[in-house]
Amino acid sequence: MKIRTIAICLLTVACLGLSAWLIKTPSVHGASTASATTWNHQTAATYLDAREVWWQQWPPAQKDHGTVCISCHTTVPYAMARPGLRRALGETQLPATEKVLRDSVDHRVLNWSDMTPFYSDARNGPNKTAESHATEAVLNAIILANFDAQQGHLTSITRTAFDNAWSLQLDTGDNAGGWQWQDFHLAPWESTESAYQGAALLLLSAVNAPDEFAAEPTPRQHLEFLETYLRNHFAAQPLLNQLYILWASAKEPALLTESQRKSLIAAIHTLQQPDGGWRISALDKRDRADHTPQPTASDAYATALVILALQSSAPHDLTITRARTWLTTHQQKDGSWTAASLNKQRDPESDAYLFMTDAATAYAVLALETAK
Repeated sequence: MKIRTIAICLLTVACLGLSAWLIKTPSVHGASTASATTWNHQTAATYLDAREVWWQQWPPAQKDHGTVCISCHTTVPYAMARPGLRRALGETQLPATEKVLRDSVDHRVLNWSDMTPFYSDARNGPNKTAESHATEAVLNAIILANFDAQQGHLTSITRTAFDNAWSLQLDTGDNAGGWQWQDFHLAPWESTESAYQGAALLLLSAVNAPDEFAAEPTPRQHLEFLETYLRNHFAAQPLLNQLYILWASAKEPALLTESQRKSLIAAIHTLQQPDGGWRISALDKRDRADHTPQPTASDAYATALVILALQSSAPHDLTITRARTWLTTHQQKDGSWTAASLNKQRDPESDAYLFMTDAATAYAVLALETAK
């Protein structure tokens, strides 16, 4: 039986009608519905739900056994942010879109040996089967651990997802402790540096998992191996990736030396823009493939990530207040926060144009929710 049930069809007209129109035509600098201290939880949830519905129904996202591909830009941030919105909105049941995602991931985890990787050597080039398999294993664990963190209990399925990831953790070579990663030369999630970011996100999800999961002998052994990988490769990472380590260091302080921590925070301060935000192209400096200039305006993905890193590891940092104000005053009328691609200037009429906005919105929600 297909995992994608008629639950998708039960979503409201507001999600698939009016909201879909608003989402398709966001204003990058449109008037915000929020004041300097408030933001609209409901419109943020509506935006995220509608985008996840689109992804679940998009033909290329349809995978074997009636499951759905999990995207780094839309699905993973959605899974990280949506459970917290559910609590804030007083929702007593799992939204249909979230349930479809959870059911799909559960099915792939429980039937892991029968699942076809999202990409393959035959269709997508050398090493893509192994890269896809390992990447999915890590992302499945991240998704399920974030769901469980909101419920306060780690499920057996989530434990299985971590077991799947541990089984693919590299044990030899320069990247021992990390994972092979899906590389299509698309920053920030599908590039050479993305393996590091994915590994850092797994660490974050594991140390924040309920039931003291990270202290158990088997997870602790794998996490110590992972931390060695993260420390060994820290200096070579773009600032964007280093922010994930600063974020995780609140729970795992040995990830950074005091000198590294001070240097990283100083670099963050230097790059804060006059309006209080940050821009992703300053955190991950690269030329676009189409040679168009990178945006110079602050964006919500970069600003939210800085807030998440600082408020967990340096909660009294004075730059946080201005950054939070930037976020609350830049929520768009459709509930989203915007960001642009690092890779090329995308067609504003395309759904791919919204991929970075999907992530930016989820990260903005996380940053503002965890500030409470």
